[in-house]
Amino acid sequence: MEFPERIYTQEEVKRAKELIDKGYKHDLKISGTSDFKDKVNRALELVRVAGYYDFLISCIRSITEIDGLTQLHVSDAVIWANKHAVENPVDAASLFIQKANSMMEYLEGKLYYGSTAEKRSVDKRIEFLESLKQKTEETEVKEECERLLRLWSDSRLVY
Repeated sequence: MEFPERIYTQEEVKRAKELIDKGYKHDLKISGTSDFKDKVNRALELVRVAGYYDFLISCIRSITEIDGLTQLHVSDAVIWANKHAVENPVDAASLFIQKANSMMEYLEGKLYYGSTAEKRSVDKRIEFLESLKQKTEETEVKEECERLLRLWSDSRLVY
């Protein structure tokens, strides 16, 4: 069975979820300027260090540079990201995991947007940052994880 080109209809969503449940992994494509690609690749290194790369490539087909708002385009399993979203590799890596979590929830038929879904996706982002902080040997990455965890901890008070 081949992964659907679009993930829009109930049948396409069901087929995509079945394939992922059987271990399907995308050949992750990165599109954009060379600077964008370099920054995304650095973030992906951190995703690997934290142990989340397989999760990411199960859900996300590509990461594409856009001149606009960073967002998940669920019908294509694509993260659209602007150049600012990838400036900080630790933050970008956690953003990619947050978007992958939203994509997985879409495939599972959960409401993947709104305040409750946003809380779950932020929780996944925090989980990722905690894992990266524990697994990395880079002092700068640990420090950035700590800084971002403090920021996300403060923002969770709103939920």
